[in-house]
Amino acid sequence: MINLDVLIVGGGPIGIACGLEAKKKGLNYLIIEKGPIVNSLFNYPVNMQFFSSSERLEIDGIPFISKEAKPKRNEALEYYRRIVSSNQLNIRLFEKVESVQQIHDGFSIISDKSKYTATNVIIATGFYDLPNMLDVPGEELPKVSHYYKDPHYYAGQKLAVIGASNSAIDAALECWRKGSEVTLIMRGPEVGQRVKYWVRPDIINRIEEGSIKVYYNSTVKEIRDTELTVETPDGTISLENDFVLALTGYRPNFKFLEQLGITLSEDDKRLPTYNPETMETNIKGLYLAGVICGGMETHKWFIENSRIHAPMIVSDILSKKGVTLDA
Repeated sequence: MINLDVLIVGGGPIGIACGLEAKKKGLNYLIIEKGPIVNSLFNYPVNMQFFSSSERLEIDGIPFISKEAKPKRNEALEYYRRIVSSNQLNIRLFEKVESVQQIHDGFSIISDKSKYTATNVIIATGFYDLPNMLDVPGEELPKVSHYYKDPHYYAGQKLAVIGASNSAIDAALECWRKGSEVTLIMRGPEVGQRVKYWVRPDIINRIEEGSIKVYYNSTVKEIRDTELTVETPDGTISLENDFVLALTGYRPNFKFLEQLGITLSEDDKRLPTYNPETMETNIKGLYLAGVICGGMETHKWFIENSRIHAPMIVSDILSKKGVTLDA
């Protein structure tokens, strides 16, 4: 049994930031990540470019140098990987936390590989692991994916992309440029307003010229091996189809948060309870960090505005230990 001051669940950018801060302040810490370093970023599309500029993705003041002002996925992977290795962070990869239970002096944590006890736990798991499902017949077919990786796979195929936000629009444009016959299906009346400002005019122009088909105010009702049934304002139609990218967003693991005893708001936002000055939840010693703090409002927290969570949390942990930080 390993005893820790703090165990950090999630090895993404904010989990790494928490580990850096804990190490600097002399805490006995461990980061547990169920996949590779920055697992969520690793699973982003191979050609993805961040909305944020590189300096806004920096953690702990460590410079992030990229070829362009807005870095790409491979540059981010290199940046965070080097931080982990050069700082010799205590991180265990490809290990999944299965339970966190409160005990008299902290927490008992069980993973699929080991057992730990910790006085404090930080949950920094993000939201990219659980897609918002369509809940329609045929969604389980092999031709359907809720994640997009590489446009080459869809070259020469009839591809339906469901969604109106950045992930869907990026996929539609990339796949069209690699030879896919792309049809966009959007629940709303237009391309999402939060689509990257340099991308939105591109997709609108491709739609207006007829290169990419679009059905607004429409929903998929059924997915079959060679076609889709779509409900449109003009009635129900059938579309020939080879592949479906259902890029309709993602959500935090609310079930895991509830199992921990964290209370969530009863409205659609499902906001977890935490003290915004310390990031401590309604469970003493249990903290939230990063985008998971936003519940279903996954557009509210990013790396750039949640990296401050690391020093806030560690400061609170140290104050409970009776340690006063220098100004």
